Order: sequence, then C-alpha cells, then structure tokens
Amino acid sequence: QVQLVESGGGLVQAGASLRLSCAASGRTYSTGAMGWFRRAPGKDYEFVAATARLGNNTHYANSVRGRFSISRDNAKNTMYLEMNSLKPEDTAVYYCAASLGPPTAIRARYSYWGQGTQVTVSS
Repeated sequence: QVQLVESGGGLVQAGASLRLSCAASGRTYSTGAMGWFRRAPGKDYEFVAATARLGNNTHYANSVRGRFSISRDNAKNTMYLEMNSLKPEDTAVYYCAASLGPPTAIRARYSYWGQGTQVTVSS
C-alpha cells in the first residue's frame, strides 16, 4: 500500500502563487507515475498534471499549461505542484495520486489517492 498526504492549499487572491506538496509513504518503490487532479464544487474530477517516476516525462491539462509546474523528489518521496498566476476557476480540492504505470490523464489508472487539499482563489 501507498499512503499519500497533500498539503499547501489555502485561500489566495487571483494572480497569486501556491505550492502544493504530496508526501508519499509505504511501498513507494512500487509506484510509477504520480499526478494531480482537482474537483471543483458540482463538477467532476479534472486532470491537472502528471509526471513519470524520474520526472522526465510530464503532462499538463491545457487549462494549466504554462502556469503550473509539476515535479517530484524521489529521495524525499514527495511530489510538488507549483501554481502561478492563479485564477478563480482554479478553485477546487486538489488530489494527488500514484499510478503503477506511466503518466496519464486517466483517473482510473491511478491506484492510490490522497484526501485532498482545498485551494480557493478569490477574484
């Protein structure tokens, strides 16, 4: 099993930046890609970004490309999401997830999930 814990969410104004962290524990050696998803009130889960185990293969949703940056530090078993130029439409609960395979935007391919961290962007 792999346990994931997100942190770093909060309330910010539009244009601000936040950095989310996802700390992994347990059988982390078994994981492949890791990713971030988000869910806004009344909406379905939305893929945000994903990275391969070595961090050399990243994917972004069109809505965040150029503003968000995903990275991971395997020595610390931690993944990050640097979010810049935040917009009110980025408001959501952000979840980190771990897959046993390559990076993908398909939610069902991720076997492990954190509890989420709230990000609220005011206009």
